[in-house]
Amino acid sequence: YFATCARKRRMPIPIPTPNPDLKITEIKAYPTSFPVKPEDSVSLGVGRAVKRDAIIVKVTTAGGLVGWGESHHGRAPGAVAALVNTTLRQLVLGMNAGDVVGVWKKIYDKQLASHGMGAGTCLAMSGIDQALWDIRGKAAGWPLYRLLGGVSRPIPAYAGGVVLGYQPPAQLVDEARPLIEMGYKAVKLRIGDTAKRDVERVAAVRKAFGDDLIILTDANTGYDINAARAAMPGLEAQGVGWLEEPFPAQDYRAYAELRRYGGVPLAAGENHYTRFEFSRLIEDNVITIFQPDVSKTGGITEVMRIAHMASAYKIQVNPHSSMTGINMAACVHVLAAIDNGGYFEGDVSKNNLFRDELVSTPYVVDKNGCVTPLEAPGIGVEVNEEFLIKHPVIEGPSYV
Repeated sequence: YFATCARKRRMPIPIPTPNPDLKITEIKAYPTSFPVKPEDSVSLGVGRAVKRDAIIVKVTTAGGLVGWGESHHGRAPGAVAALVNTTLRQLVLGMNAGDVVGVWKKIYDKQLASHGMGAGTCLAMSGIDQALWDIRGKAAGWPLYRLLGGVSRPIPAYAGGVVLGYQPPAQLVDEARPLIEMGYKAVKLRIGDTAKRDVERVAAVRKAFGDDLIILTDANTGYDINAARAAMPGLEAQGVGWLEEPFPAQDYRAYAELRRYGGVPLAAGENHYTRFEFSRLIEDNVITIFQPDVSKTGGITEVMRIAHMASAYKIQVNPHSSMTGINMAACVHVLAAIDNGGYFEGDVSKNNLFRDELVSTPYVVDKNGCVTPLEAPGIGVEVNEEFLIKHPVIEGPSYV
């Protein structure tokens, strides 16, 4: 067929490039941590940050291709890494790295289906899945967004990460100002302190920067129903774009009750696992901003399924960004490949070594507050393996 077409068009016969051997020969998870300096520590709904944890997953193929992914630490980085290095490694070794659906299904069938969703397994498999997509892109010579069916385009970003916490209103305004000058048109404020103080902080930022600034809020499960009900009118009056995770993820009744008390859209999803839990969110019709995390909910494979499912209900997807530049770069690719994508969560945390030293630059925010996906094959970041040796896991809680 190709020869006939080439003769008709007087073009040279295309010679297919040999495919590398994609048999998975090794999987290794590296738990890693670094302490947060007191001057960089932020207080939010889950406590004060004292360290940052991550799990980096490396998958190697027989053909020499290496893929990198991030599993969220789940406040237990050593345990999640051990799950990757023992049980999941044995399940996946020898499979084809290009068979992302097959690998996902095997882990689901052997680990999740018979024993519940299992947050630990979802976290662990997410890093493996990202690494496999990284390998697929490198094998094809394509950046991830193209492999997912997308096109390079500007993605609006908001200033997020572990920042903009419980400081006095004037200090909060001072912290937000350089971020807005950098180009961000939207910021996410940490609430969940008290309703009164939270609304005062939001009002101060609104007054300082005007109505054009998009203000998003995240309570990090810090509210009970009474506090959330008290805060809702003030947040609505300040034109807040969403109220994120006022309650723990599975407190469906509280979310449904809060929906009656105001018009601020409710956002959640970073702590919901797999498309099956997001299916319930669709059925409940309470949470209307979805925030799946490619390092938590089952990887890129599952986030794409969630996004396509949500698209049928006109629900916007704003992926939650995790700890490292691997996740951040992957999020931009995903947003460039879905039709219901919203904001990219730009990490403006101070001195985040997982963003600045572990990997090459994962994204750049332009003067219009937008990011574009990386063009290198796969996820597109290079990983500094020496960093993983120099920064072993630190035991203990990451928030106190």
